[in-house]
Amino acid sequence: MFDNLDESSSHKQDISRKGSFILVTALIYGVLIGAFIIAGILLYDAHVGPSDLELTTLIAPVPVPQQQKEPEQKQEAKPVKPDQNVDIRKELVADVAESRLPPKEISAKASDVPPVRRGVTTVLGTADSNASAPMPAGPGAGTVVTAPAKVNIADEPPPPAATPTPPRAPISGGVLNGKAISLPKPAYPPIARAAHASGTVTVQVLIDENGNVVSAKAVSGHPLLQAVAVAAARQARFSPTKLSGQPVKVTGVIQYNFVAQ
Repeated sequence: MFDNLDESSSHKQDISRKGSFILVTALIYGVLIGAFIIAGILLYDAHVGPSDLELTTLIAPVPVPQQQKEPEQKQEAKPVKPDQNVDIRKELVADVAESRLPPKEISAKASDVPPVRRGVTTVLGTADSNASAPMPAGPGAGTVVTAPAKVNIADEPPPPAATPTPPRAPISGGVLNGKAISLPKPAYPPIARAAHASGTVTVQVLIDENGNVVSAKAVSGHPLLQAVAVAAARQARFSPTKLSGQPVKVTGVIQYNFVAQ
């Protein structure tokens, strides 16, 4: 068998001829298809017929009724009071400057009725008004008053309320062991016994007005003994301490001596 095959020149020419034929055929078909598309676009009748038109009905806007203006209410003419020549009072009240007539009653509220004016004729009525043209006082008939009849004097303002005195600051009592009426002894804790702890523990306390301990705090001493000393100090009781007749708070210290066991 042959190891190598040589392609003849006639076979190459045949393949080249077939390829050229296929390319030319495809080009012709492409030109024809393009021509048909362009012709279809040009020949298409784009005229819009009457059936394609949409009829729009024009409707005139509905007239809005105008709001009728309400007739302006005529302001009623207020009756004009005729000019009076006397003062009218619902009650005869003397001026505060008048000292000849003592008041019937003393009130802290001022009277709503104006007092009678000096030198002006005053009559009793259902309203309080002053004369625009005062009539001079003189003899005549009717209920005419030319002198004040009653004086209302306002009460004096009440005295100011006494302000409470502020609480006094606690006083220092020093060492309070001898002033206690009840001084429980603290227990010796087992942990302190095992450590052979001993010595003096000082507890600072604050005593209220009734002699009760309200706060306690250890300030010195063995740490293992301070807790039981504070607990015992809180149960202590003292007599109330008074200063100028008033009970006061007292601050001081309580000392507890612990012996090693």
